[in-house]
Amino acid sequence: MVDNSDRPLPPDELGPRLAEIYAVIGPLYRRVARVVERDSPRSGLSVGVRAVLERLELSGAAEAVPQLARALELSRQFVQRMVNDALEQGFVEMRPNPAHRRSALVALTERGHAAIRSVQAVEHEAMGRVGGDLTAAEVATTLRVLRHMLAAVNEFDV
Repeated sequence: MVDNSDRPLPPDELGPRLAEIYAVIGPLYRRVARVVERDSPRSGLSVGVRAVLERLELSGAAEAVPQLARALELSRQFVQRMVNDALEQGFVEMRPNPAHRRSALVALTERGHAAIRSVQAVEHEAMGRVGGDLTAAEVATTLRVLRHMLAAVNEFDV
């Protein structure tokens, strides 16, 4: 029986319920990653390159590889390889970093903006067909829960 009341859950009930979310997120993430990789030849974006482009678009600013790696919670070496791939495809450009001579800034090019927006548009259209009569409040609550979970995991990881 699912309790849909608005009362805060005590820790002994909250833990198992949040574990259910993790159990759904893992397979969901892996399936989405497979779809992105499957569509990669069409879009030119691997999962890694896409993550870099999406992060740059989200931040709205050029970032150094170490900044990108921290934000994406990925190794600097992996992010550097993805930046190199994106650079080869003309999705990003390197700019001088006034704060650090040896760590250039990675910036989206117009082609990079167009590529990430195109992929996102296709995804947004597909996600719009999810169904379930989801409300704005339910989506907002889901995001709130996931952000709390992320914050808690970050605290445990210190």
